[in-house]
Amino acid sequence: QLQLVESGGGLVQPGGSLRLSCAASRFTLENYHIGWFRQAPGKEREAVSCISSSGGTTNYADSVKGRFTISRDNAKNTVYLQMNSLKPEDTAIYYCQVLKRITTVQAMFLTRFGSWGQGTQVTVSS
Repeated sequence: QLQLVESGGGLVQPGGSLRLSCAASRFTLENYHIGWFRQAPGKEREAVSCISSSGGTTNYADSVKGRFTISRDNAKNTVYLQMNSLKPEDTAIYYCQVLKRITTVQAMFLTRFGSWGQGTQVTVSS
């Protein structure tokens, strides 16, 4: 099973930064495209960003474009989501998932596979 583990969340003030990590322990992440999703309290889960297996293609939701950066370090078997200029509306549980193919953010739910992990909580509040 392709299981991923998210980490790096926490409490941060508006305007602050966090870097989330998505790690794989039982398979080689470099062979897979990866997406980040989030779910805010009382809202549906939404797609945030994705990155191709090579790292050459990245896509972002309009709500995070220019503030978030997705990257990967295949030597460390980890994908990152650098989040800058955080806003209260970024508060959510963040999840990463394997994608069957690299796609637009709008189509990420159609290409993901595997079960959802625990996620990592990000809270943006003063």
